[in-house]
Amino acid sequence: MKSLALKVPPPAQVIITAAAMVGVSKIVPALKFSLTGSTALAVGLGVIGVGSSIMGVIQFKKAQTTANPQALEQVSSLVTDGVYRYSRNPMYVGLVLVLLGWALYLSHYLAFVLLPIFILYMTRFQIQPEEQMMKQKFGKKYQVYISRVRRWI
Repeated sequence: MKSLALKVPPPAQVIITAAAMVGVSKIVPALKFSLTGSTALAVGLGVIGVGSSIMGVIQFKKAQTTANPQALEQVSSLVTDGVYRYSRNPMYVGLVLVLLGWALYLSHYLAFVLLPIFILYMTRFQIQPEEQMMKQKFGKKYQVYISRVRRWI
C-alpha cells in the first residue's frame, strides 16, 4: 500500500472521485434527492473551495516555494501565514469543498459517501507522506506548527 503514497496527483484524485460520484448516481438513480437551492449552494461551495486552494497556492508563491505535491524535494520554506494559520492543508480542504459542491449538484446520497473515502485516501497517501517530509526538513519548527494548526480545519 505504501507504493500509492504521493503517486496520484491530487487533481487526478479529484477527477477520479468526481467521476465515481457521477457513476454511482447513474447506477442507483433511486437514491437521488431534491433540495431547493442545491445548485446555488453547490456553486457557492465550489467557489469557496477553489478560492481556498488558490489562497494556498498564493501563500506558497509569496514564500517562493513549490506548491507541487509531487515535487516535495523542492520545498524551500515552511508556510504558516495567511490561510495556513487555519489549516495545514487549505488546498486539500478546497478540493473537498469542490467535491462536496459536486455531490450536492448531483443530489445523490451515494455521491456523499465518496467524500470520506476521498478524505481518508488523501490523508493516508498524500498528507501523511508530506508531513513526514516536512518533519524531516523543518524539525522543531514544523512540530510547533502542527501543535497549533489542525491538519484539515
